[in-house]
Amino acid sequence: MPQAVQIGDRAVGAGHPCYIVAEIGINHNGDLDTAKRLIDAAVLAGCDAVKFQKRTVDVVYSADELARPRESPFGTTNGDLKRALELDSASYSSISAYCAERKIAWFASCWDEASVDFIERFKPPCYKIASASLTDDDLLRHHRRTGRPIVISTGMSTIDQIDRAVGILGREALVVMHTTSTYPSDIKDLNLRMLGVLSERYGVPVGYSGHEVGLAPTVAAVAMGACIVERHITLDRAMWGSDQAASVEPQGFARLVRDIRAVERALGDGVKRVTDAEIAVMKKLRRIG
Repeated sequence: MPQAVQIGDRAVGAGHPCYIVAEIGINHNGDLDTAKRLIDAAVLAGCDAVKFQKRTVDVVYSADELARPRESPFGTTNGDLKRALELDSASYSSISAYCAERKIAWFASCWDEASVDFIERFKPPCYKIASASLTDDDLLRHHRRTGRPIVISTGMSTIDQIDRAVGILGREALVVMHTTSTYPSDIKDLNLRMLGVLSERYGVPVGYSGHEVGLAPTVAAVAMGACIVERHITLDRAMWGSDQAASVEPQGFARLVRDIRAVERALGDGVKRVTDAEIAVMKKLRRIG
Protein backbone atom coordinates (compact mmCIF):
# COMPACT_ATOMS: atom_id res chain seq x y z
CA MET A 1 0.00 0.00 0.00
CA PRO A 2 1.46 3.42 -0.96
CA GLN A 3 2.69 5.46 1.97
CA ALA A 4 0.46 8.41 2.89
CA VAL A 5 1.63 11.92 2.08
CA GLN A 6 1.44 14.52 4.82
CA ILE A 7 -0.19 17.73 3.55
CA GLY A 8 -0.24 20.22 6.39
CA ASP A 9 -1.95 18.52 9.32
CA ARG A 10 -3.63 15.91 7.10
CA ALA A 11 -2.40 12.49 5.97
CA VAL A 12 -3.43 11.85 2.36
CA GLY A 13 -3.56 8.26 1.18
CA ALA A 14 -5.39 4.96 1.50
CA GLY A 15 -7.14 4.58 4.85
CA HIS A 16 -7.46 8.34 5.34
CA PRO A 17 -10.37 10.64 4.46
CA CYS A 18 -10.28 12.02 0.93
CA TYR A 19 -8.60 15.44 0.79
CA ILE A 20 -11.06 17.72 -0.99
CA VAL A 21 -9.72 20.80 -2.78
CA ALA A 22 -11.84 23.63 -4.16
CA GLU A 23 -9.82 25.19 -6.95
CA ILE A 24 -10.49 28.91 -7.06
CA GLY A 25 -7.85 29.18 -9.77
CA ILE A 26 -8.60 32.35 -11.73
CA ASN A 27 -12.35 32.31 -11.04
CA HIS A 28 -11.88 35.35 -8.79
CA ASN A 29 -11.42 37.41 -12.00
CA GLY A 30 -8.71 39.43 -10.30
CA ASP A 31 -11.01 40.61 -7.50
CA LEU A 32 -9.98 39.99 -3.87
CA ASP A 33 -13.55 40.29 -2.63
CA THR A 34 -14.66 37.52 -5.00
CA ALA A 35 -11.72 35.38 -3.89
CA LYS A 36 -12.83 35.68 -0.27
CA ARG A 37 -16.42 34.81 -1.17
CA LEU A 38 -15.12 31.68 -2.89
CA ILE A 39 -13.08 30.80 0.20
CA ASP A 40 -16.24 31.20 2.29
CA ALA A 41 -18.14 28.88 -0.07
CA ALA A 42 -15.41 26.24 0.19
CA VAL A 43 -15.44 26.44 3.97
CA LEU A 44 -19.23 26.15 4.10
CA ALA A 45 -19.09 23.10 1.78
CA GLY A 46 -16.61 21.36 4.10
CA CYS A 47 -13.55 21.41 1.84
CA ASP A 48 -10.06 20.79 3.19
CA ALA A 49 -8.27 23.37 1.06
CA VAL A 50 -8.59 26.00 -1.64
CA LYS A 51 -6.14 26.42 -4.49
CA PHE A 52 -5.11 29.38 -6.62
CA GLN A 53 -3.01 29.75 -9.78
CA LYS A 54 0.08 31.97 -9.91
CA ARG A 55 1.94 33.13 -13.01
CA THR A 56 4.62 35.65 -13.87
CA VAL A 57 2.84 36.81 -16.97
CA ASP A 58 5.86 38.01 -18.95
CA VAL A 59 7.65 34.71 -18.32
CA VAL A 60 4.82 32.28 -19.01
CA TYR A 61 3.58 34.05 -22.19
CA SER A 62 5.52 35.34 -25.16
CA ALA A 63 5.28 38.98 -26.24
CA ASP A 64 3.36 37.90 -29.35
CA GLU A 65 0.86 35.92 -27.26
CA LEU A 66 0.32 38.85 -24.90
CA ALA A 67 -0.23 41.21 -27.83
CA ARG A 68 -2.79 38.90 -29.45
CA PRO A 69 -6.22 40.58 -29.77
CA ARG A 70 -8.69 39.25 -27.20
CA GLU A 71 -11.78 41.03 -25.97
CA SER A 72 -12.43 40.83 -22.24
CA PRO A 73 -13.78 43.03 -19.46
CA PHE A 74 -10.17 44.10 -18.88
CA GLY A 75 -9.15 45.27 -22.34
CA THR A 76 -8.58 44.25 -25.94
CA THR A 77 -5.46 42.04 -25.78
CA ASN A 78 -4.60 38.72 -24.19
CA GLY A 79 -2.02 40.57 -22.10
CA ASP A 80 -4.71 42.86 -20.65
CA LEU A 81 -6.62 39.77 -19.55
CA LYS A 82 -3.69 37.79 -18.15
CA ARG A 83 -2.36 40.71 -16.13
CA ALA A 84 -5.81 41.52 -14.72
CA LEU A 85 -6.24 37.96 -13.46
CA GLU A 86 -3.04 38.03 -11.38
CA LEU A 87 -3.47 38.95 -7.73
CA ASP A 88 -0.68 41.04 -6.20
CA SER A 89 1.40 40.48 -3.08
CA ALA A 90 -0.97 42.43 -0.84
CA SER A 91 -3.92 40.38 -2.09
CA TYR A 92 -2.15 37.10 -1.37
CA SER A 93 -1.20 38.30 2.10
CA SER A 94 -4.86 39.07 2.68
CA ILE A 95 -5.89 35.66 1.31
CA SER A 96 -3.38 33.89 3.55
CA ALA A 97 -4.65 35.71 6.62
CA TYR A 98 -8.27 35.10 5.64
CA CYS A 99 -7.73 31.37 5.13
CA ALA A 100 -6.05 31.16 8.53
CA GLU A 101 -9.04 32.96 10.04
CA ARG A 102 -11.49 30.62 8.29
CA LYS A 103 -9.34 27.59 9.22
CA ILE A 104 -8.85 26.25 5.71
CA ALA A 105 -5.56 25.39 4.00
CA TRP A 106 -4.54 27.08 0.75
CA PHE A 107 -1.88 26.53 -1.87
CA ALA A 108 -1.30 27.26 -5.56
CA SER A 109 -0.33 25.95 -8.96
CA CYS A 110 2.79 27.89 -9.92
CA TRP A 111 3.53 28.14 -13.65
CA ASP A 112 7.10 29.45 -13.39
CA GLU A 113 10.02 29.50 -10.98
CA ALA A 114 9.48 33.09 -9.81
CA SER A 115 5.90 32.22 -8.88
CA VAL A 116 7.13 29.29 -6.77
CA ASP A 117 9.47 31.68 -4.96
CA PHE A 118 6.59 34.12 -4.48
CA ILE A 119 4.22 31.53 -3.00
CA GLU A 120 6.96 29.97 -0.88
CA ARG A 121 6.99 33.03 1.36
CA PHE A 122 3.52 31.93 2.58
CA LYS A 123 4.76 28.42 3.53
CA PRO A 124 2.05 26.45 1.68
CA PRO A 125 1.32 22.86 2.80
CA CYS A 126 2.12 21.59 -0.71
CA TYR A 127 2.43 22.66 -4.35
CA LYS A 128 0.29 21.61 -7.30
CA ILE A 129 1.90 21.24 -10.72
CA ALA A 130 -0.63 21.89 -13.47
CA SER A 131 -0.97 19.52 -16.42
CA ALA A 132 0.38 22.24 -18.70
CA SER A 133 3.62 22.32 -16.68
CA LEU A 134 4.20 18.55 -16.46
CA THR A 135 6.91 18.57 -19.15
CA ASP A 136 8.76 21.62 -17.76
CA ASP A 137 11.70 19.75 -16.21
CA ASP A 138 13.36 22.82 -14.70
CA LEU A 139 10.11 23.91 -13.07
CA LEU A 140 9.63 20.42 -11.59
CA ARG A 141 13.12 20.52 -10.09
CA HIS A 142 12.53 24.02 -8.71
CA HIS A 143 9.35 22.83 -6.99
CA ARG A 144 11.14 19.84 -5.49
CA ARG A 145 13.87 22.04 -4.04
CA THR A 146 11.28 23.62 -1.72
CA GLY A 147 11.06 20.32 0.14
CA ARG A 148 7.26 20.46 0.19
CA PRO A 149 4.86 17.72 -0.93
CA ILE A 150 4.05 17.84 -4.64
CA VAL A 151 0.73 17.07 -6.33
CA ILE A 152 0.94 16.67 -10.12
CA SER A 153 -1.87 16.66 -12.67
CA THR A 154 -1.45 14.47 -15.74
CA GLY A 155 -3.89 15.87 -18.30
CA MET A 156 -2.85 16.00 -21.99
CA SER A 157 0.17 13.82 -21.14
CA THR A 158 1.42 10.43 -22.28
CA ILE A 159 2.54 7.70 -19.89
CA ASP A 160 6.13 8.34 -21.02
CA GLN A 161 5.80 12.01 -20.08
CA ILE A 162 4.34 11.11 -16.68
CA ASP A 163 7.15 8.59 -16.16
CA ARG A 164 9.69 11.33 -16.84
CA ALA A 165 8.02 13.79 -14.46
CA VAL A 166 7.84 11.20 -11.67
CA GLY A 167 11.48 10.29 -12.33
CA ILE A 168 12.51 13.93 -11.91
CA LEU A 169 10.39 14.55 -8.83
CA GLY A 170 10.95 11.21 -7.12
CA ARG A 171 8.15 9.35 -5.37
CA GLU A 172 8.69 10.77 -1.90
CA ALA A 173 5.80 13.04 -0.80
CA LEU A 174 4.21 12.83 -4.24
CA VAL A 175 0.55 12.54 -5.29
CA VAL A 176 -0.33 11.81 -8.94
CA MET A 177 -3.68 13.14 -10.17
CA HIS A 178 -5.59 11.73 -13.13
CA THR A 179 -6.98 14.59 -15.23
CA THR A 180 -8.66 15.26 -18.54
CA SER A 181 -7.71 18.76 -19.66
CA THR A 182 -10.84 19.96 -21.44
CA TYR A 183 -13.17 22.58 -19.95
CA PRO A 184 -15.73 21.15 -19.52
CA SER A 185 -14.78 17.53 -20.15
CA ASP A 186 -17.01 15.07 -22.00
CA ILE A 187 -17.97 12.15 -19.74
CA LYS A 188 -16.75 9.63 -22.32
CA ASP A 189 -13.23 11.10 -22.13
CA LEU A 190 -12.79 10.82 -18.34
CA ASN A 191 -11.26 7.30 -18.28
CA LEU A 192 -11.47 6.89 -14.51
CA ARG A 193 -9.86 3.45 -14.68
CA MET A 194 -6.56 5.32 -15.06
CA LEU A 195 -6.66 5.80 -11.28
CA GLY A 196 -5.83 2.14 -10.78
CA VAL A 197 -3.20 2.24 -13.51
CA LEU A 198 -1.43 5.22 -11.94
CA SER A 199 -1.57 3.69 -8.46
CA GLU A 200 -0.07 0.41 -9.61
CA ARG A 201 2.54 2.02 -11.84
CA TYR A 202 3.93 4.58 -9.39
CA GLY A 203 3.06 3.22 -5.94
CA VAL A 204 2.04 6.65 -4.63
CA PRO A 205 -1.33 8.06 -3.54
CA VAL A 206 -3.47 8.98 -6.54
CA GLY A 207 -6.16 11.60 -7.00
CA TYR A 208 -8.61 13.04 -9.48
CA SER A 209 -8.90 16.56 -10.85
CA GLY A 210 -12.27 16.84 -12.60
CA HIS A 211 -13.55 19.33 -15.16
CA GLU A 212 -16.77 17.57 -16.13
CA VAL A 213 -20.28 18.95 -15.77
CA GLY A 214 -21.91 17.18 -12.83
CA LEU A 215 -20.67 15.47 -9.69
CA ALA A 216 -21.09 11.72 -10.18
CA PRO A 217 -17.69 10.98 -11.81
CA THR A 218 -15.84 12.76 -9.01
CA VAL A 219 -17.69 10.75 -6.38
CA ALA A 220 -17.00 7.57 -8.40
CA ALA A 221 -13.30 8.46 -8.45
CA VAL A 222 -13.25 8.34 -4.65
CA ALA A 223 -14.87 4.89 -4.72
CA MET A 224 -12.12 3.86 -7.17
CA GLY A 225 -9.31 4.95 -4.87
CA ALA A 226 -8.78 8.70 -5.32
CA CYS A 227 -7.21 9.98 -2.09
CA ILE A 228 -7.50 13.62 -3.14
CA VAL A 229 -10.03 15.27 -5.44
CA GLU A 230 -10.06 18.75 -6.91
CA ARG A 231 -12.87 20.62 -8.64
CA HIS A 232 -13.03 24.26 -9.70
CA ILE A 233 -15.41 26.33 -7.60
CA THR A 234 -17.42 29.31 -8.82
CA LEU A 235 -20.07 31.62 -7.41
CA ASP A 236 -22.04 31.29 -10.66
CA ARG A 237 -21.24 29.18 -13.73
CA ALA A 238 -22.60 32.01 -15.88
CA MET A 239 -19.91 34.43 -14.65
CA TRP A 240 -17.37 35.69 -17.16
CA GLY A 241 -14.24 33.54 -17.36
CA SER A 242 -12.76 30.57 -19.21
CA ASP A 243 -13.03 28.12 -16.28
CA GLN A 244 -16.48 29.03 -14.95
CA ALA A 245 -18.47 26.57 -17.11
CA ALA A 246 -16.33 23.64 -15.88
CA SER A 247 -16.75 24.70 -12.25
CA VAL A 248 -19.11 23.75 -9.43
CA GLU A 249 -21.35 26.29 -7.69
CA PRO A 250 -21.46 26.48 -3.86
CA GLN A 251 -24.56 24.32 -3.36
CA GLY A 252 -23.18 21.73 -5.74
CA PHE A 253 -19.87 21.70 -3.92
CA ALA A 254 -21.65 21.08 -0.61
CA ARG A 255 -23.44 18.09 -2.21
CA LEU A 256 -20.14 16.83 -3.60
CA VAL A 257 -18.47 16.86 -0.18
CA ARG A 258 -21.55 15.25 1.41
CA ASP A 259 -21.60 12.45 -1.18
CA ILE A 260 -17.86 11.80 -0.95
CA ARG A 261 -18.10 11.43 2.82
CA ALA A 262 -21.10 9.10 2.41
CA VAL A 263 -19.18 6.92 -0.06
CA GLU A 264 -16.22 6.75 2.32
CA ARG A 265 -18.48 5.48 5.09
CA ALA A 266 -20.09 2.97 2.72
CA LEU A 267 -16.78 1.52 1.48
CA GLY A 268 -15.99 -0.11 4.81
CA ASP A 269 -12.90 -2.25 5.38
CA GLY A 270 -13.54 -5.20 3.05
CA VAL A 271 -13.93 -7.70 5.91
CA LYS A 272 -17.16 -9.71 5.64
CA ARG A 273 -19.12 -9.82 8.88
CA VAL A 274 -22.72 -9.99 10.08
CA THR A 275 -23.63 -6.53 11.31
CA ASP A 276 -25.46 -6.01 14.57
CA ALA A 277 -28.41 -4.61 12.62
CA GLU A 278 -28.63 -7.80 10.54
CA ILE A 279 -28.98 -10.18 13.48
CA ALA A 280 -32.67 -9.50 14.13
CA VAL A 281 -33.43 -9.82 10.41
CA MET A 282 -31.45 -13.05 10.23
CA LYS A 283 -33.39 -14.55 13.12
CA LYS A 284 -36.65 -13.60 11.47
CA LEU A 285 -35.96 -14.70 7.88
CA ARG A 286 -33.39 -17.53 7.92
CA ARG A 287 -34.79 -21.05 8.27
CA ILE A 288 -31.47 -22.93 8.71
CA GLY A 289 -28.12 -21.89 10.22
